[in-house]
Amino acid sequence: MRTSVLLSRGSVPSEVVEAELDDPRPHEVLVRIEAVGVCHTDLVTRRALGSRPAVLGHEGCGIVERLGAEVDTLDVGDRVVLSFASCGGCGQCRAGQPAYCASATALNNSGRRPDGSPTIRVGGEPVFGAFFGQSSFAAAAVADARSCIRVGDVPPEVAAPLGCGFLTGAGAVLNALRPGPGDRLLVVGGGGVGAAAMLTALSEGVEVVVVEPVAARRDLATTFGAEAVASLDEPIPPATHALDTTGRPELIARTLGLLAPRGVLVLVGLGPAEATLDVRSLMLRGLQVRGCVEGDAVPAVLIPDLVRRHQDGRLPLDRLVTTYPLNEFDRAVADQRAGSVLKPVLLPPR
Repeated sequence: MRTSVLLSRGSVPSEVVEAELDDPRPHEVLVRIEAVGVCHTDLVTRRALGSRPAVLGHEGCGIVERLGAEVDTLDVGDRVVLSFASCGGCGQCRAGQPAYCASATALNNSGRRPDGSPTIRVGGEPVFGAFFGQSSFAAAAVADARSCIRVGDVPPEVAAPLGCGFLTGAGAVLNALRPGPGDRLLVVGGGGVGAAAMLTALSEGVEVVVVEPVAARRDLATTFGAEAVASLDEPIPPATHALDTTGRPELIARTLGLLAPRGVLVLVGLGPAEATLDVRSLMLRGLQVRGCVEGDAVPAVLIPDLVRRHQDGRLPLDRLVTTYPLNEFDRAVADQRAGSVLKPVLLPPR
C-alpha cells in the first residue's frame, strides 16, 4: 500500500514523502499510526546512518487495519502500542527477558526483516525500515503481531511513548531497581525516561530526587512531589537507589559516590563505551551497578499495567507530552534539545 512516511537523510531536514509499504506477512499486522513518540535512540540512529535514507520511529500507537493470515491475538480495530521486536523462542525470551533477545539486532536495527526483505520503498527503492520492528514515523506501519500491545481507550499520544521511553523509565524502577516506601531514588536526567521513572517511583511511595539542569523540568518534578536540583554539586542526601539516564561517564562516577552502602545504580542512558569507576569503593560499600534495556520489560505485561496506573490517576503521563504534526519533526527535536518540551509526540496526517 502507499502511505506517507517521514524520510531522514543524515543532517538534511527530514521530509514527509509517499512510500510503498509492504503487505503484512502471515505473522504481521498493518497498523494505521495515530501518534509516535520521538526518542533519543531515533536521533542517535539518524546520525549513525549518515546520508542513508531511513524511516525511523519506534514508539508507535495506532489502529490495527489488516491482519496477517496467522495472526489470532489481535483484531482489526484494536488500538495498540508498538514496542520493540523479539523472537519469542530464544533462551532470553523464554526466560521473560525479551529485551535481551538473541535476535535483537536483526529484528530491531538491521533496517530490514531478518530474512533481508524490505518493508518500505520510496520511489521503488528499498530504504532503511523495520526500525525496532516498526518504523512508525509514518501514517502506517507493518509490525510483528508479537510487538503489538492492546491498550484500549487511552489517548494515542499518551500511549505511544509506552513503546520505549516511558517503558524504559518505568520498567527500570519496577523491574531493575525495585525501591519501596522509605527508599530514596536519585534520578539523573529529567527528560522523558527520567520523568517516567520519577512518576513510577512516586506511585510506589518512594522519595525521589531529580538532577536536571533545565529549570522548567525541575519545576515540573517538584509539582509532582519530587525534590529537584540543578546538578550533582548541590547537597544531596545519600540515596538507596539511583538511575542514570544520561550515559555520561563523569555523572555515573559521581552518582555512585552519592549512594548509601549497598545502594544500586541502574544505567539506561546510551553514551560512551568506557567509564572510570572506583572499584574499591564498589566493593567496600557493597554497591551494585547494572545495565537495563527497555526497562527489563515484557511489554505485554508492563504496558497494560502502566495504562491502568495512568487511568487511575497515579501516573499522569499526559503532562509529559507535547504533540507536533509529523512534518514538524525537526522543530520537535529542536524544542526537545532546548529543554522547552519533555516528550515530543508526532501526529501523522489522517
